[in-house]
This record gives sequence, C-alpha cells and structure tokens, in this order.
Amino acid sequence: MAVDLEKKGHVGVITMNRPEALNALNTPMLQELEKVIDQVEADDEIYVCVLTGAGRSFVAGADIGEMSAFGAVEGKKFGDYGNSVFLKIENMSKPIIAAINGFALGGGCELSMACDIRLASEKAKFGQPEVGLGITPGFGGTQRMPRICGVSNAMMMILTAKTIKAEEAKAMGLVSEVYPADELMDKALELAETIASKAQVAIRQSKRCIRRGMQTDMYTGTAYEAEAFGVCCATEDQKGAMKAFTEKTLDSYTYLNK
Repeated sequence: MAVDLEKKGHVGVITMNRPEALNALNTPMLQELEKVIDQVEADDEIYVCVLTGAGRSFVAGADIGEMSAFGAVEGKKFGDYGNSVFLKIENMSKPIIAAINGFALGGGCELSMACDIRLASEKAKFGQPEVGLGITPGFGGTQRMPRICGVSNAMMMILTAKTIKAEEAKAMGLVSEVYPADELMDKALELAETIASKAQVAIRQSKRCIRRGMQTDMYTGTAYEAEAFGVCCATEDQKGAMKAFTEKTLDSYTYLNK
C-alpha cells in the first residue's frame, strides 16, 4: 500500500508510503489516499488524524513522470481529481494535522495546506515549483496559499518557484510550529491526543465553522457559529461540563485547561 493507516487510540496516523519516489503523488496514490480518508471519516473510533510521510519526504510533489505525457484534457482531469481529494481532506469532519517531516513541494505543499494544522520538522522544505516546469499549481496552491499566508507571500512563492526552509515557512504562517526531526511525530501525536480529549461535537462544529466561515462574509459566518453553538448546547458534553462548573466540582482553571 502506498498510503498506510494506523490507529493509536482515538488518533489515526496516515503515512504516505512511497519513499522510493519521495512519496510523489500519482493517480493510484491519490486513489489510495481518498480511500483512506473515507475510511477515517467512517470510523467512529478515530477522532483526529495525523498525516505524514515515510522516509525523508512528506510529499515531494505530483509525479512528473505521469504528468509529462498530459495534454490539456488529461491535465485538467488530473487537477480536478487531485483537488477533489484535497477538498475531501479539508472538509472532513475530523481535524487533521500535517506532520511535515521533509520535502513538501508542489502537490506536497498543497496537501499540507489542505490539512487543518501544520507542524514541521527542522528538515522540512516547502515550495510551489510548478512555474519552473511550465505549469501552475494544480491541487489548490493558488487558492489556499493566499488564504493562509497572504497574497504577497503567495505571489512570491508561486511566481518565483522558491523553496524555503521550515523557519521561514513558520514566519509567513504556513506552519504553526517547527520541531527537531526526532520530536516531530511525538509532538504531532501529543497535539492530536489533546484535541481527541475534548468534546468531539464541539471540536467538529468548530472546525466546520472555521472552514465555512473562511469562504463567506462575517454576517453569514457568525450565523454558522450561532447554529453550531446551539447544537453544542444540546449535548451531554455541554450539560455535564457546565453542571460540574456551576457546582464547583470543575473549577475555571481545570475547565479551561482540560
């Protein structure tokens, strides 16, 4: 399998496992990734996911050997399919953390941006090198990078095909944290377990509000939030936690740092 899934309690660990090709994305690998994402979404025991790569690469890009034979029709079809898989990741109800262990170039950078939180190894490198190959980013790079990093940073990255190191990626907001290589997965799993320990209806509703709100205006976004707030107020998690809080069996410090 080119995409592996391992369960660690309520955390699913997805590993892009084609290290001989630096985990480059071809059509079969995208198909396997889509199946794994569907499997995670359907598994009620998985609350949070960590996505990483085998070997020295996260994902080094889309497979140039496959793309080199494309004409306009084949190129659009490949872009449409890759985007559909990445949108499925972005819109999955469960949070997904990218643990970026090495090269995240082209489609790999785009894959990381489809995830909800990005953590990087000190050895990670990021870039959108497509214009140097005579193409544009094809899996959402021109859309997600401006939203995440700002228009100027996205223009600089995409139009120059520049590759940057992890600390520069953090400075522009592309990743949240940078860790030594041997600590990355432990830190990613620690974060995933923290999220998995919270009220899961509230977690999923919060993700949904953020994702939907990023695509709309403030008035519509706050309406989504009010709806989500109402949904949470009808859950056992809310009733139990607030009852414990008001009865002082759960003090404010404990509640806010659970």
